[in-house]
Amino acid sequence: MVRIENETQYNLVMQRIEELLKVVDNDTPDDDMNLVELDLLSELVADYEDEHYPIEAPSLVEVLKLRMYEMGLTQGSLAALLGMNQSKVSEIMSGKCEPTIKQARIISKELNISPSIVLGV
Repeated sequence: MVRIENETQYNLVMQRIEELLKVVDNDTPDDDMNLVELDLLSELVADYEDEHYPIEAPSLVEVLKLRMYEMGLTQGSLAALLGMNQSKVSEIMSGKCEPTIKQARIISKELNISPSIVLGV
């Protein structure tokens, strides 16, 4: 099986991908040699990055802060939206406690956050 073995190979493959991106566009036929090479190299890079640069799932607190920013909410308005008291929201936001299953269901539904993130699974 062919794979990228080290950072030097990774950098060389990334350089080649940059070159290929200059000659391939949305109109390039699927059987074009450059597009096929680009697809293969992209798969190799994805495998290498998955192994060496994994991206961890965000925490509930991080997602809540982002969603509050996106929706223009304060902790008080978030508590009102979720039907919780401010102290409970504060405890969840500080990581001092986890939401109950009922609270997790409400958070997921009202803020459109994946249940797996809310439940930490």
